[in-house]
Amino acid sequence: MSCLRPAGEPLRLRPVTQLDDSTTIRHDPAPAEPASSVRYVVLAFMGCLAFVLYLDRICIGQAVNSIRADLDLTREEMGFVLMAFTVAYGLFEVPTGHWGDRYGSRGVLTRIVLWWSAFTALTGAATGLTTLVVIRFLFGAGEAGAYPNTARVLARWFPDHERGIAQGVVLTCALVGGAVSPPLAAYLIELVGWRWTFVWFGSVGVVWAAAFYYWFRDAPAEHPAVNQAERLYIARGTEPRSAGEEHRRVPWRLVLTSRNVWLLGTIQSCGAFAAYLFFSWYPTYMKEGRELGEIASGFASSLPLVGGAIGTIGGGFFANWIVRHSRNRARAQRLYGCVVMLIAAVLMLASIHVDWPFGSALCTGAGCMCFLSQQATWWAVVTQISGRHLGALFGLMNSMGVPGAMLSQYLPGAVADWRESLGYAGRAQWDLIFYVYAAVLAIGAFCWLFLQPGKSAVEERE
Repeated sequence: MSCLRPAGEPLRLRPVTQLDDSTTIRHDPAPAEPASSVRYVVLAFMGCLAFVLYLDRICIGQAVNSIRADLDLTREEMGFVLMAFTVAYGLFEVPTGHWGDRYGSRGVLTRIVLWWSAFTALTGAATGLTTLVVIRFLFGAGEAGAYPNTARVLARWFPDHERGIAQGVVLTCALVGGAVSPPLAAYLIELVGWRWTFVWFGSVGVVWAAAFYYWFRDAPAEHPAVNQAERLYIARGTEPRSAGEEHRRVPWRLVLTSRNVWLLGTIQSCGAFAAYLFFSWYPTYMKEGRELGEIASGFASSLPLVGGAIGTIGGGFFANWIVRHSRNRARAQRLYGCVVMLIAAVLMLASIHVDWPFGSALCTGAGCMCFLSQQATWWAVVTQISGRHLGALFGLMNSMGVPGAMLSQYLPGAVADWRESLGYAGRAQWDLIFYVYAAVLAIGAFCWLFLQPGKSAVEERE
């Protein structure tokens, strides 16, 4: 054991614990000063990033009717506009996640936020279907790298026993941003119109990007505010990395033949299918299916996302509890994911039988709370199996949610148009789609049962 110590640090004797006549354990010296808490400022930055991410992503849901009326679009055409974001999001997640692995998250995240903020603002300049689709596609390309690089930052800055809560905080901040977005967008649309609303939303990310690039560093050892005690504390709970090791090529043959990768991707697709109902069409459902006005629909549409925020922070604490206390971590993770997604499916069906619009929104909010509470555990499992390729593999498995998200952005509008052509209106025009959402959540629950959380996707398998 090395006896070297940093210059200026006082010499400390090492306490010795005597076990028997022949065995002793030597303990490392206690740090000369309490550990700094810089990692919590990092978490605050990541939480604000997620807040802005969903603030900008979800505001379009409240603006759907205004955009349709101004640009003379059908519901089905608006579905294509919403899908354009998701297609780009899926295409660019893996490369932007890999860029973070290779070049560091500081510069990559700064560029990502500036890009998506610009195209959020430019949404207000759309003149028709084509320009709107192109702008939303480029907006999605910008947002694609945010979560893979966030996962990478948390893996570098937090030991594994704190990572679940950190992931839960980030996901909760995202959904708080999503919950704020509909009522805020509703007020802004009435005040300045839908075009200037997007300009206001787009400006927020520019402020975040400037502050983040000035303050953040990719590794704790590079940040001047991190003392030795915090560096040691973080290092004890994270996997060591040798110089240049993060630049190794991703073993795609192993990754693409991993059952865990495909199961996690399917779970993400099922969750995205359910979540994107609340991200895109739910305000329209509240207006047309439940006959609420602009402001009331904004508040009702925020309730499922408030439920989701509660679920994600609670799920983060549970993910940490599994790491600290569970005798069989893998089994606890599997059962938790399965049970909460099944409960969410039941609540989704129950919501359509509640006549009071806000009661229905509360019911779907409880369902949203359940199925999003497994997201922190999903992040934890992805981190466990991805090793040093976390940015790229997180991007891959998160982008596998794109089919579900795309279908969710297209199907409600298309079904509502079809039902309207058959003479249905109001709730009868919209409620049918909730049976599909319940079935998809049940499929996601089933997939959780077959995961093997401890099995690496990047190492040779016997």
